[in-house]
Amino acid sequence: MHSKLALSTIITLAVTVLPSDARAADYHHIHLVAPDAKEAAAWYIEHMGCEDFGREGACAVGTTQFIWFEREATGPTVGSGVNHIGFSFEDLEAKMAGWQAAGLNIENAGEPIRDIPGLFKLAFLSDPWGTRIEVVEDHEYLGVHHIHLSSPDPDGTLAWYENIFGGERDSLKGRIGGLRYGGVWLLVSQLREGTLAATQGRALDHLGWGFPNLDAAAEEIKAKGVEFQLEPRPFTNPLGQDMRISFVIGPDDVRIEIVQPPAM
Repeated sequence: MHSKLALSTIITLAVTVLPSDARAADYHHIHLVAPDAKEAAAWYIEHMGCEDFGREGACAVGTTQFIWFEREATGPTVGSGVNHIGFSFEDLEAKMAGWQAAGLNIENAGEPIRDIPGLFKLAFLSDPWGTRIEVVEDHEYLGVHHIHLSSPDPDGTLAWYENIFGGERDSLKGRIGGLRYGGVWLLVSQLREGTLAATQGRALDHLGWGFPNLDAAAEEIKAKGVEFQLEPRPFTNPLGQDMRISFVIGPDDVRIEIVQPPAM
């Protein structure tokens, strides 16, 4: 489900000048699913460099929060519009040795690390609850590195996100086109076959962007033809902070939370 705008129309809109509220979007959070949020947060703290920021059952890498719904996932990330998420480390070989010793679920375990000339070293693994993770050694962008979507129309999908959430059009190492939100890349690969399941309920339930003024941003987003699954409303987070939240459904049934973070 894309909203009522065709992707060809979205591509046209995306090249227009973005309103101020659209340019103000920041990448905010990744909302995952696991039966025990504290256990999941501890796994990401131990293995992915996540840090406790005072919210039980959550952690953060830089400014990107990782939050969990406590339930069984209906499926892994693979097969949905969000294929995997990526983290970058200073020394991937050292990290891989630790992950192998800890018995993590590593793809191609015999020779997991590939060194792509002109790009970086990379490997893939999965967390215990079905989220596929690409790990890379990119010294330019450490921490949360990217979100990698799958789509039958990569160009149209990327244009949709640029139109709604801004971001900087850029090329990762001059080889992979995408959008960059600070140090977090949004990349889209071609779906070769099959169909994609909705993310809602799966190991990665939704992505999250933040605006300083959600109500103003919502009016602009609606004017672009996007319907809200949940209209902006007040929300008090587990830290007792007041914020505003809303939800839309992006291309390929990717659920997206749009928030106005707590005032700092």
